[in-house]
Amino acid sequence: MGMGKELGRWLGPQAHRLAPDLTTSFIHEALHRAVHGVGPLPPAASVADRKLAECNGDTKKAISEIIELHVRLAGAQGFATNIGGLTLAAVTVPANIAGLALIQCRMVAAIAHLRGYDIQDPRMRNAILGCVLGEDDVQRLIKKKLIPAPPMAIATAPAYDPNLDRLMAAEVTSELLTRVAGKRTANVIARRVPIMGGFIGAGTDGYATWQIGRYADRELLSRKRG
Repeated sequence: MGMGKELGRWLGPQAHRLAPDLTTSFIHEALHRAVHGVGPLPPAASVADRKLAECNGDTKKAISEIIELHVRLAGAQGFATNIGGLTLAAVTVPANIAGLALIQCRMVAAIAHLRGYDIQDPRMRNAILGCVLGEDDVQRLIKKKLIPAPPMAIATAPAYDPNLDRLMAAEVTSELLTRVAGKRTANVIARRVPIMGGFIGAGTDGYATWQIGRYADRELLSRKRG
């Protein structure tokens, strides 16, 4: 696992050249669409409220089902965008990153909504991106004093810090590129079996999404609404 991440970090700049339009504004747009909905994907709050109703008001169970739903979605898009191998990388790398950003941001936003946070609040938007980064990267950035605190503290800060917007988006962009680059490394190894890339993508994206969901579940403690 550690070796895969190191390879991914080494290949990250290569992936960025394959996806030059994936800037910080791209991540903010993905987050906006995750919250407000896009195409067949309804808004995060709508998903959260529907799951809560299906679970008879049991927030814990609803969050678990939200995580499971988004793990399946991430696995499906991971399979679809990694089955073509390196020959289609210029198309599938951006698509894979776009899919992951949208799915993972929507999952975290839905969890936050159920825990009583205002997902329209810009502080909460940065907290969502912090959760998408994952616990290890959040702790690394705190240690380097690049961000002030974990996601919950950012969400409940007394004032909004606009300087965090670009930083959080840049870190999420870099991390998503790293994850995708790591999968491309595995695909090189499995290039003689093209469909293997799809299974690698599905498993990697699904597992990463599960980890992020569990982190958001632990990190975003319940708040009283309004």
